[in-house]
Amino acid sequence: VVLGDGLLGSELVKQTGWNYISRKKDKFDITNYSSYYRFFLEDHDSVAWWKKYDVIVNCIANTNTYSDNKDLHWDINYKSVIKLSDFCSKHNIKLVHVSTDYVYTNSVNNASENDVPIHGNNWYSYTKLLGDSYVQLNENNLVLRGTHKQRPFPYNKAWVDQVGNFDYVDVMAGLIKQLIEKEATGLYNVGTELKTMFSLAGDVTPDFAPINVPKNVSMNVNKLKNVIKGNN
Repeated sequence: VVLGDGLLGSELVKQTGWNYISRKKDKFDITNYSSYYRFFLEDHDSVAWWKKYDVIVNCIANTNTYSDNKDLHWDINYKSVIKLSDFCSKHNIKLVHVSTDYVYTNSVNNASENDVPIHGNNWYSYTKLLGDSYVQLNENNLVLRGTHKQRPFPYNKAWVDQVGNFDYVDVMAGLIKQLIEKEATGLYNVGTELKTMFSLAGDVTPDFAPINVPKNVSMNVNKLKNVIKGNN
């Protein structure tokens, strides 16, 4: 089941036909631990709880990178992730957690999964990094780092000096789908070839990245390529 019906969640459901749960459709509240029992488990005999799902794909996050609202980022991107991860561990459900390449801001260029991520100067990347770390404590979980963009590119300008492995949401959702279907676990950088945001956008006006947007979130995606090709 997919949590969230935003850009990525909707595209995953479109490509897979998987069930989805959202705040808008179901009044699902990721901050409310007790609600997980209602949405993820079935009470068959009033004694034993039975799983509705074997895998939960969490696409819910506060992605407002410009916001200085510490509490909102903290509650959604970290505290709720802890609750969800604990719930999944308790009931033997695999958690697939969608993170971000922003955690590599100010880290090394072309960062691999083994490099130390150094968070940017915003609550978004900081709280996402904390959530990643907690989910990884369960080795059966899957953490995915990357950035997806709306197709077609929604703006009339694009940054010429922001570099990364980001791609359009349909491409990124396809890669995520393959990793889930191959039952991958652990941490994966998800993306395509290195590019600027300007080159991804196509026929738009060049622009320069403002100071609070990371200029380099390049990642090594060899681990992703190997598992999709079937190599160990």
